[in-house]
Formats: sequence, C-alpha cells, structure tokens
Amino acid sequence: MPESVPVRCPVCRRAHVCTAPSYPCACGTPTVLRLDTAAGPAVLAHRAWDEEWVTVRCAACGRGNQWPRPELGCPCGTVLRLAMSEAPGPAARDAVTATVLYLRRLGFRGIRRADQRPPSGVGLAARGLVAQVDPATRPASPRDVECLWLTAMTESAGCAYFSLAGYDEDARARADTLDVPLFVLDLTGVPAPVNAPGRALAEAGAA
Repeated sequence: MPESVPVRCPVCRRAHVCTAPSYPCACGTPTVLRLDTAAGPAVLAHRAWDEEWVTVRCAACGRGNQWPRPELGCPCGTVLRLAMSEAPGPAARDAVTATVLYLRRLGFRGIRRADQRPPSGVGLAARGLVAQVDPATRPASPRDVECLWLTAMTESAGCAYFSLAGYDEDARARADTLDVPLFVLDLTGVPAPVNAPGRALAEAGAA
C-alpha cells in the first residue's frame, strides 16, 4: 500500500502530505517508490534528463525498472523533488562477495582487488579477466562500460561488468559493440547476464 508522508516546502514553509507513487512492473506487480521520511525535499532549480529517472527493482521478479523521480508542486511555485529511501538489497560489500563467488563458479582463479581502481564501484581481477562491481543506485552509463573495456585492453584480458541498478540503453548498446559481458545482481545478490556476451560468458566460464 502506498505510504503518505509529511513534506514541508523549504521556501514558503507550507506543509503538504504526499503519497508515494506506484508504477506497474511488466510482471504485473505494482512497484511503490519508497519515500524517505527523515530527509527533506530538494528544491528543483533546473532539470537534467539523467536525473529525472530512478531505477527501482521489482520485489517480485527482480527486474530493474526506471520510473520518474517523485516530485511535488507547491502552490508558492516551488517544485520539490522528494527524497527516496534505498531499496532493500545487497550492500556494496555483499555485491562484491557475490560476484567473487560467481566468478569462482565460472572457473576463474586468483581473484583479487584490481590494481587500477575504476571510476565507480570496485575493481576485481582474475587470471584473464577484469571485472567491475558497481553498487551505485543509478544505471551504468556508456562511459562506465568504456572505462572497463579500456582497462581490460591494457591488461590484455577479458572483462565483465556487474551492476546493482542495471544499465541505460546506450550502455547496453555500447557493451554489445565492444563485446562486454553485462550482469545485474538480483535481490538476493545473484548475478544474472543481461546481454549476449554476458550469457556467453555464463555458459562458457573461464577459458
């Protein structure tokens, strides 16, 4: 059931009651965005397309869907962006642990922290593979994929990207072009391939 939370406009101090929006997942389960009752709203001064959306994982099927970030228009003319709670799921350390265990099941050995730290997340290295574990709540971008690919090229190794929030469309397209395997960690922390190179790596394992 959608929750209702009190929201106070920081400009005119008017009090509002806001109900968390609910959106339908493709599996048919409604996804309710969780509002943070402790954090105050932010005044929306300008809009950027990448900041308009938030990825929320469906509790029923684990699919990561993008929905508009919740906003509230105050009668004083101020547009407020409401703070959201983090969805329950594997923490960054758990995501790294789950990825390490998964890579071991695929046959990779000598897994350790990578010498080169990625722009975001945690870098892992194994014999013949460089992996990135991204615990960010935003979908990975084409630049994230390209940085991993370039790192793997300098190491003369393959690569794989593991994300909690998934990937935007351009990142998926770039990964397919560069043959970068993409994985998403589901609600239990288990990696699942989301593109053809990822499925090929999951089936073939370590060479």
